[in-house]
Amino acid sequence: MQVMVDAGDGDVARAVAARAPGHAEAAEAELYRRFAPRVRLYGLRHLRDEDEARDLSQQVMLVVIEKLRAGAIRDADQIASFVLGVSRTMTKDWKRLNWRREKLRETFLPASMAGVATLDAHLDLDHLEACLGRLADRERMVVLLTFYAEKTAREAGRELRLTEGNVRVIRHRAVERLRTCMTSR
Repeated sequence: MQVMVDAGDGDVARAVAARAPGHAEAAEAELYRRFAPRVRLYGLRHLRDEDEARDLSQQVMLVVIEKLRAGAIRDADQIASFVLGVSRTMTKDWKRLNWRREKLRETFLPASMAGVATLDAHLDLDHLEACLGRLADRERMVVLLTFYAEKTAREAGRELRLTEGNVRVIRHRAVERLRTCMTSR
């Protein structure tokens, strides 16, 4: 292990890529020891969340080690640049994903439902039962199979002799009708 600590970044990367028995694990551990804290700090600066920064560190190092093992990195001496590039790319992807999720949340989740549920909030089961009763038989079956029996669209489709896509459309419309019914008083 001491030999890996004294080696340069490129030498450690080449040792990981060589996958020499007995040395590959030490080289991977050393590579992780050197770069994971840097990636975490990069993630903390750009993502502003400790948990996301740690996740980023794990994911980046996983990609880097897999690329080294596969021989996909041409210049092992530029491993630091590669790690930084992967960190940038993943950070941009995560920010884009979070932005998309937020947009979807704003679009499809009413502001009244976006708040944190309080302890005194309860579900009016009688009203829900009445709303379920107003659905067509096929819609009610799709909702019950999906949410109560926890079946996938494919499984529910097989059981109801519908296509998977048709089940999804029926479920979407049924949930919208239930939402409208449950929110109207």
